[in-house]
Amino acid sequence: MYDPVNNIFNVKSPILWVDFCFSILLIALLSFVLYKIHNSKKSLIAVIAISLVTLISWFFGLKFVWAISLLLLISLGTITAVHNQNEFRDIIGTFKKKRKNETEKVYDRHAVCQKISVAVETLSRTKTGALITFEKGMKLNDVVKTGTMLHAPITPELLVTIFYPGTRLHDGAVVIRRDEILAASVYYTPTTRPLTGKFGSRHRAGIGISEITDAVTVIVSEETGRISITYKGELIPVQQDNLLRTLEDYLINEPDEGSEEEEAK
Repeated sequence: MYDPVNNIFNVKSPILWVDFCFSILLIALLSFVLYKIHNSKKSLIAVIAISLVTLISWFFGLKFVWAISLLLLISLGTITAVHNQNEFRDIIGTFKKKRKNETEKVYDRHAVCQKISVAVETLSRTKTGALITFEKGMKLNDVVKTGTMLHAPITPELLVTIFYPGTRLHDGAVVIRRDEILAASVYYTPTTRPLTGKFGSRHRAGIGISEITDAVTVIVSEETGRISITYKGELIPVQQDNLLRTLEDYLINEPDEGSEEEEAK
């Protein structure tokens, strides 16, 4: 007769312990991956439910049930990895990158701001419409699925080329993640609230993404060449000679309401 208690403490049965350890490691790995990709309670609940079935079936020696539940876990992890390749690659990449201290992060952001400023000044001077979004704390994984993934280094020349009229990626937004161009030709849901003044689809899209995320978006008007920034649902005009400092305020620091009002003036 099968005795589950003896099954657990039977050190003479290493195969059983290998099964158990394998199950625990697989459960932990899948739970971590699903949490990082979906950040969804439903996904975690599904993994936990299947995991409990796996452990209970192992405890009571139900090998068939144990095998089926493990197969479900493996299938769930495989399907998740296939359908979320970009996010999965980002998770793997975090383990490969060395940790940087806070000073290095600020320096990197400063370099990014400089490159973006050069590109935006060129776009403004030539009255080339542009929409550039900087990802902050909230991941834009679902948003960038509407565009084309690039994973390209940030250079002023590449950004100007992307927004050049007639190119395949010029329509839509460019999304910046850290120090790379994550995606281009990304489409946002425009804001539906009434706005004071005349604003086109590009400005409405920039405001729309700022209403649902903490992202910072730079907009260049193709009619006037004027530069604006959207943040937390607000549209803030920016002078060209003040663009670099303003970008650093919004990306490196957290501007207060007073600074936003000052920029608007």
